[in-house]
Amino acid sequence: MKKLVISVMLGSLLAACASEKPKEVAPAPVSTPASAPVVETKSAASAQTVVDPLNDPASILANRSTYYPFDVSVVQDADKPMVQAHAKYLAEHANRKVRLEGNCDERGSNEYNLGLGQRRADGVKKMLELGGAKASQLETVSYGEEKPRCTDHNEACWKQNRRTDLNYAK
Repeated sequence: MKKLVISVMLGSLLAACASEKPKEVAPAPVSTPASAPVVETKSAASAQTVVDPLNDPASILANRSTYYPFDVSVVQDADKPMVQAHAKYLAEHANRKVRLEGNCDERGSNEYNLGLGQRRADGVKKMLELGGAKASQLETVSYGEEKPRCTDHNEACWKQNRRTDLNYAK
């Protein structure tokens, strides 16, 4: 019995001596691409450089265009994660504003394309609002076929022109 009590006491003593306070780990430095603007943030504990996610090429927020099939104004499944990421960003940054610019390819009348471009911009606006952005942060405009990204007359080019662009205010 005496050996058992001594063994338990020695085990407890060793366990108490072995425990250490956890060491504080300094945050890893954040690398930034040469072209990405940085934002300096300082706290009482440390100074840290953070890349604005809107300008970080590795961020989903760097993508600012949704694309559509011919004569369609519904945001496509492939673009929904990007729009939802922008909605989250806008919800977390109430001071940021974005203009949603609806565009079309050259086919169709000017009036029809202006209406289609507006429906495209409004569809993105609705998704952003459902994701948490405030209506006061969003402005929509339709350029119809007036601001093409590509001027060739073929399907590959028209695909680039059927879009809604998200342009953040400076």
